[in-house]
Amino acid sequence: MTIQRHVAPHAAAAPEAAAYCRVRAASEVLAAPLSAEDCALQSMPDASPVKWHLAHTSWFFETFVLAPHARGYQPLDPAYRMLFNSYYNAVGDQYPRPERGLLSRPSLAEVRAYRAHVDHAMHDLFASRIAPGVAPIIALGLNHEQQHQELMLTDIKHLLARNPLRPQYTPSWPLTQVRPRRASWIEYAGGLGDFGHDGHGFAFDNEGPRHRAYVAPFRLSSHPATNGDFAAFIDDGGYRRPEFWLAAGWDEAQRQQWDAPLYWSRDGDRWRTFTLHGEADIDPHAPVTHVSYYEADAFARWSDARLATEYEWELAARSAPPAGNFVDSGALHPLALRDAPAANVPAQLFGDVWEWTQSAYLPYPGYHAAPGAIGEYNGKFMSGQMVLRGGSCATPQSHIRATYRNFFPPSARWQFSGVRLARDA
Repeated sequence: MTIQRHVAPHAAAAPEAAAYCRVRAASEVLAAPLSAEDCALQSMPDASPVKWHLAHTSWFFETFVLAPHARGYQPLDPAYRMLFNSYYNAVGDQYPRPERGLLSRPSLAEVRAYRAHVDHAMHDLFASRIAPGVAPIIALGLNHEQQHQELMLTDIKHLLARNPLRPQYTPSWPLTQVRPRRASWIEYAGGLGDFGHDGHGFAFDNEGPRHRAYVAPFRLSSHPATNGDFAAFIDDGGYRRPEFWLAAGWDEAQRQQWDAPLYWSRDGDRWRTFTLHGEADIDPHAPVTHVSYYEADAFARWSDARLATEYEWELAARSAPPAGNFVDSGALHPLALRDAPAANVPAQLFGDVWEWTQSAYLPYPGYHAAPGAIGEYNGKFMSGQMVLRGGSCATPQSHIRATYRNFFPPSARWQFSGVRLARDA
């Protein structure tokens, strides 16, 4: 598949131009292994076709940057304003999310032409004087596109897993043998501290305002829970024992007939899983992934532990560099730890798997959504969701930080979500 090339930015372009080119090109690289048919299909209401992701991220720049701030800008097709609007009620109507897979038109080639149209206009804008207040919206648009890059991978994985041919997104990756590492507990004194983003560099609005909060003494596992750990939970009847489950979780597990993480299947006496590289044996030493909050919580109770709060997680993450197995590595799957972790620093806090916390996704004290349609980005979802931290193997490394607050409903499983245990001190 040919990757659409961006127009080179003007010599006098704003500093944002290079970041824009880099992020936009990354989306095209992720789509390159896919056919037009792959890019058009939608496997469930919560997922979107890759074609839609490519168009929607362009719609964001067109709607919030070009239309209000680029003199003389003309949309490629006015109908795209409705087709590729996700949930911004202040912008206008949206095409129903569960039916995005019915959009056979525009074609993938037309969506790529739309991206090129937006890119040309953006580079013209970069070559001119950008009005005050536009640069933060461009930064938001770039981070928004990075979020959709991760969704492209998780959504296409779910789609390919529904295909009985079990096709690969990319060829298999070479894995080396690892030495099993026993998890231990790291003690934290807790106390009163400052939490949330400090205002230096980009952050989403839900990461602030920075505020004081008290954390009681606690212990955090040195490693995320592994496939081997979770297999032991299954073997001990974890999915059949309601004493470990929240009522809503037990009801969901029964309704969905869960008996293992998403993509796991039995092959004789071993577990197999579907990956972006096709079918593979589970690695017992790699972090377990594709579990819901309900499963993570039940596993924690079975382990005589609990999930960390997001404040506990953030306190622990201050001592760990934001490095790990991100999408940049090309693995596209959680990997077992290969290097010895630093003393008293939790391993794999960043990358590999998003870690469920026991914290509901709520506004921080003093939070106010931005005015206008941009204010719909995060604030209106602060109900019925749980916070995850740390990024995953599908997250761009430049996108993550210790204060990043991801959120999903507690039943969500198709994201690269995992578990790290905590206990009271």
